[in-house]
Amino acid sequence: MRRVTSSGAWREARALLRRHRWPLTAALFLVVANRIAALALPAASKYVVDEVIGRQRIGLLVPIALLTCAAVVLEAATAFGAGQVAGLAGHRAIAELRRRLQQRMVGLPLRRLDALQSGALAARLMTDSEQLRYVVGSGVVQLASSLLTGALAVGLLFWLDPSLSLAVLAILSLAAVALSGGFRRLAAVLERAGRLHAEVTGRLVEALGGIRTVKAHGAERREAHRFTREAHRLLREGILALRGISRFHAGSTLVSGIVGVVIIVVGGRAVAAGTMSLGSFVMYVSLTGFLLSPVVQIAAGAGELGKAVAALRRIAELRGLATEEEEDRGRAGLPRLVGTVDLEDVSYRYVQGQLALRGVSLHAPAGSTTALVGANGSGKSTLCRLLLAHDRPTAGRILVDGCDLAAVRRRDYRSHVGVVLQDDVLFDGTIGDNIRYGRPGATLSDVGAVARLAHCDEFVDRLPDGYSTRVGERGVRLSAGQRQRVAIARALLVDPRILILDEATSSLDPESEVLIQDALRRLCRGRTTFVIAHRLATVRSADQILVLERGTIVEQGRHEELLAREGRYWRLCHAQREHDRQRPLEVGHGS
Repeated sequence: MRRVTSSGAWREARALLRRHRWPLTAALFLVVANRIAALALPAASKYVVDEVIGRQRIGLLVPIALLTCAAVVLEAATAFGAGQVAGLAGHRAIAELRRRLQQRMVGLPLRRLDALQSGALAARLMTDSEQLRYVVGSGVVQLASSLLTGALAVGLLFWLDPSLSLAVLAILSLAAVALSGGFRRLAAVLERAGRLHAEVTGRLVEALGGIRTVKAHGAERREAHRFTREAHRLLREGILALRGISRFHAGSTLVSGIVGVVIIVVGGRAVAAGTMSLGSFVMYVSLTGFLLSPVVQIAAGAGELGKAVAALRRIAELRGLATEEEEDRGRAGLPRLVGTVDLEDVSYRYVQGQLALRGVSLHAPAGSTTALVGANGSGKSTLCRLLLAHDRPTAGRILVDGCDLAAVRRRDYRSHVGVVLQDDVLFDGTIGDNIRYGRPGATLSDVGAVARLAHCDEFVDRLPDGYSTRVGERGVRLSAGQRQRVAIARALLVDPRILILDEATSSLDPESEVLIQDALRRLCRGRTTFVIAHRLATVRSADQILVLERGTIVEQGRHEELLAREGRYWRLCHAQREHDRQRPLEVGHGS
């Protein structure tokens, strides 16, 4: 994934601020009123010292106190209002950003998603967006408040003593240059830490998702060691970030101290020489705190601001990836589909220089069944991946009803395609929700009809909650055969014109397999079907059987024709018969 520079991150920030400019503008108006009110106390101190104490004008004390109290009340009210408005804008901005990022993530082409960890993507969606609360929300309002206060203070300081103010600004300018360089280094450290955090999260999610495999192989200790190693890497980056943040705090304290010393020395001499009144000196000291507040605020929020910048870069990188919808812009729709599929000299490579398919050509008439057989790695699943438009051929064309699939919007095409994968995923919800996943508006009677075809009713009727039974994450509360039947019912419900079955009966017991095979035969009538099967008994009735080996079609024909040739297909059938004959003996020996 291409790295994004700081300018790209700030473009992302500006776009985010622009979308929420009205509530933030309202918050900034409140901040202006708040900062003007905050200046009342330093101004009051000057008049109390010079007029009330210096000239003994005691009558002014009560009006000054009342005006100061009113300013303090206004300051408190505007601070509350600005915090509420900005905080609400921040929450809404993060919610909207998460929605947009999730849409972009699920819309990415499969080749992009295959290259990214799902856990790392989840971290970007949840953690990175949360870091932006500093950019859109209370953080930006606090920073704007400090900058505005500093600007107002500069004007008043020059009014009180121009020469002293020039010296103070010179010190602050040098400090700003030094702090900006330190902030760039801190942002780089925090970006590395953020990326590493996403990687560690991705690995943890992967391990928890495959916890049964981890336990089955006794790999708990190995996973713990791996996580400990990665956590230590994250700790080292965290220590570097902490060191950078501490430098910021130390630098801001040093700058404040130097400015204070200069004011004491220069201001004290001015008061002694009579060029500055004591009240003006007191007011000057108070206003210096306002002037230093941006430095203190940036130092205090350096970590949060650095994390926000790093998160903006990662979000900008993700936004830089084109979704399938963006790639398909300008391509034709596919409102109706008959189902004729042709492959013309199709080749495909996953890795540069290594072809997974080479020169594959076939014709599948509408309503026909094409079986794909061959050893593991022969190219069967790759061919189905291309038929699902998850990827495009490296060379050659796939035609659907005579239209080049590369010129068709993938979303429109897939609405006509049903698929049952070897390891189909069920989502944490009810059985009914999983069946109607492709047709959310389907009625319970529709669900029941396809469930009966897939023989789901045989186990659903025994469950106390029926189709309202929750299946758990990835369907863990159902057996493998039950999950597969639910997946078949889900494919049935979308009523596809093209059907892809990738080992659709692989997890079924023999009795259920017979029932499902009968249901699938009825389902396949009138639909163009592609079947991947290792059990060759399931493909005997196919209109054509393609035998693949190392990405090429080595044999093609019907079951009887291929057996008569006594070639590769005949050897596969013979090997499977030997395997089936020996399997009971192996079971007996193992018991």
